[in-house]
Amino acid sequence: MDQEPKWTRRDLLRTSALGLAAAGLGGCAAADKTGPGQAHDVSKAKARRKLGPNDTIHIGVIGTGGIANAHRGALKRIAGEDKLKITAVCDCYETRMGQYADAVQKEFGNRPVMIKDYRKLLERTDVDKVLIATPEHWHAIQTIDACLAGKYIYCEKPLTHHIPEANDVLDVIAKTGNIVQVGIQGMSDDTYRAARDYIKKGGLGQIVHAQTSYVRRYSDAKGNFNNTLGLWRTGHKSSESKPKDLDWNMWLGPAKKVPWDARKYWDWRNYFDYSGGIATDLFVHRIARMMVALELADPVCGVGMGGIFCWPDGRDVPDNFEMVLEYPKNDLIAKGMTIHVLGTMANHRDIEHCIRGFEATLIFEKNKGFKVMPQNEKKPDWKKPVHIHKRTGAEDQALHHKNHHAAMRANDPKLLNCPPELGWAAVVAVNLANEGYRQRKCMTWDPKKRQMRPG
Repeated sequence: MDQEPKWTRRDLLRTSALGLAAAGLGGCAAADKTGPGQAHDVSKAKARRKLGPNDTIHIGVIGTGGIANAHRGALKRIAGEDKLKITAVCDCYETRMGQYADAVQKEFGNRPVMIKDYRKLLERTDVDKVLIATPEHWHAIQTIDACLAGKYIYCEKPLTHHIPEANDVLDVIAKTGNIVQVGIQGMSDDTYRAARDYIKKGGLGQIVHAQTSYVRRYSDAKGNFNNTLGLWRTGHKSSESKPKDLDWNMWLGPAKKVPWDARKYWDWRNYFDYSGGIATDLFVHRIARMMVALELADPVCGVGMGGIFCWPDGRDVPDNFEMVLEYPKNDLIAKGMTIHVLGTMANHRDIEHCIRGFEATLIFEKNKGFKVMPQNEKKPDWKKPVHIHKRTGAEDQALHHKNHHAAMRANDPKLLNCPPELGWAAVVAVNLANEGYRQRKCMTWDPKKRQMRPG
């Protein structure tokens, strides 16, 4: 295995936003006072390898946990037709990294090199594309470093942990012209672009409201609600010993330094230092769909509500959560609108995913597409859809990678189904809600400064 240099505090303080995170000020209110993109010299960014239609794409995987394993299966499905192989893997937990390398060797026929420090992976000439599948608090710095190293990037959602980081990342990508796909794979379903095209024709009338949800129920094998289970709870105890081959300081990276805690490692989505919980892990999937359908970007304001209602186990991220956002007028929205996103994790009963207009309602149907229902109840056929769209594509990691590879080979970021601009807009939305929850205030958005403030 390659030998890696020690991670220094200087490395963690390279940017203003990440520096605040390393100093323990990673909360949105503190970090949001910083300016974007001040510390990145993109003039020294390495050139990406140009990929022809017959060139093999060499992939490096950073982070080898559950999400990375799902991606490995998706990449295996398209390895032949897309001409790809996994050549390097990286994780600060050597046992898990070794297991991932074993699986790659079995499924792809080659054994990837194993590297603990992602920066050493980025130096390799046999890596064209990196898959960033680490916890959220690592996404920004790894995406920026990969851009400067001349790598194509697939970054799992959310694009970044906080807004200032998203500003930094978006600026660096714009300056380097990189081909960066954000891992909101539902964007490889054409339903939402088709909905946008329908709305543009005026079929809904004035748009006034949209709603969506991400709900789950955690039950035992018999279907009974069980409080010993629950949102992102693996069963590990904080007091468990650290595996000898796990580099805890490396895992913490830009987050504040704290003693080893097994729950914070295994159940990291339950802690604001490493995740935004329901909002950043789940709501980005839903809000991005509405953003595409309604061409949304900068909000007016947002609020988050919820609490730790079911699993008071030391977490600080709510286990039930919802957000409401207001957006200004644009080419599709005449006078502004609101969006509601429900996120209970104790009840599987969903709500209708829809966009409401003055004349009709567009209703998204799971795994089907959408239908449009008229508003006028006086007409005899008002219960019949006036339009039905059957989807092509799907919410599928393999399709999302294929779309990324097509954009890479064409060297055209306009082909991406989930470009970084969309990932950035989703980060803004969910952070408004999270910070509103934490401050118990409505958070307003300044599009010129790209900053949020209490309303």
